[in-house]
Amino acid sequence: MGTPLFSSSFLKKGLPFLIICIGGSFGLRAFASLRYEYSNRSLIKPEDLEKEGIKLRPKEERTMEAQYEKIKKLDIDNWENIRGPRIWEEGTIERNRERAKK
Repeated sequence: MGTPLFSSSFLKKGLPFLIICIGGSFGLRAFASLRYEYSNRSLIKPEDLEKEGIKLRPKEERTMEAQYEKIKKLDIDNWENIRGPRIWEEGTIERNRERAKK
């Protein structure tokens, strides 16, 4: 006769492949629909931010050129490496505050 039902090559390899292909298309459709559901969200307008109390800088100040000019004014040749505070060490936060005052 033939091979027993559970030792068939189709049941071991072919059927799982078909299930993954067909099931994957349904799963992909569900995830793709999320993309279109949430793409209709509106952007936050500056007027809405001002109503909430968030102030934006002027557009001229938010450009890369403006940031570059601000950084160019900094003195990067004279600096001091200060170790950050450690939670387990006593007094490191106070010492850093004293250094900042000087």
